[in-house]
Amino acid sequence: MLLTGTFVRSIDEKLRLAIPKQLREALGSAAEATLYITPHTDGSLAIYTEDSLSQVAAHLSAASPAGQDVRDFSRLFYARAQPAEIDDQGRIRIPAELGALAGLGREAVLLGVQNHMELWDKKHWDDYLAKRQERFDQIAEAAFTGRL
Repeated sequence: MLLTGTFVRSIDEKLRLAIPKQLREALGSAAEATLYITPHTDGSLAIYTEDSLSQVAAHLSAASPAGQDVRDFSRLFYARAQPAEIDDQGRIRIPAELGALAGLGREAVLLGVQNHMELWDKKHWDDYLAKRQERFDQIAEAAFTGRL
């Protein structure tokens, strides 16, 4: 499963968000199962399939459980993670507390990011993109070489 693309979406008054057909198709049978909405970095939310969330859990469990950062992250992440199911219209409902955490307004951006989706408030995403796009080459080099 490879999730890609950028989709501007509306969030309705019941905090429902339509998952684009392209992403639902990429999810395959996982689209019929429960998804998980979690806090994510940079003021966004992440939406995982059960398999991709299990991969995060496996990676985290490889770290020392005695480490303060591991304990803190686990609490902040898992305690606020919530299940969501795609309804017959291809929508999920964003829990109010997670929507508030990400500062979601009526307009949002849904990103396909490899094995998960990210949900951003549109203005926040636009600001993030404007600050980083001109440094894309440097960011790519650092990501692939591990150097800043």
